[in-house]
Amino acid sequence: MSKFGNIKTNGFASKKEARRYAELSLQNKAGHITDLRTQVSYELIPKQEGERAISYVADFVYRQDGKVVVEDAKGFRTDVYRIKRKLMLWRHGIRILET
Repeated sequence: MSKFGNIKTNGFASKKEARRYAELSLQNKAGHITDLRTQVSYELIPKQEGERAISYVADFVYRQDGKVVVEDAKGFRTDVYRIKRKLMLWRHGIRILET
């Protein structure tokens, strides 16, 4: 069990994330969404001298109505997540869908 109380399920970080994947998988098979991917990494701040790059890893990325959707199955919004969410919008122009 993690410090936030989530329990890893079927290879996902939480039961909520596993349930959401099952829902999205059905929508993908039905053709309502396409190109469903999991754990997609986006660089937020590149590597600098003596420092590692900072990335955000999206739970799910898919296409819906011709648009790319970046989704995070959130149970708890940490301060680090809030900063990364803002950096995603600033750096990539992507607003994360929180479910």
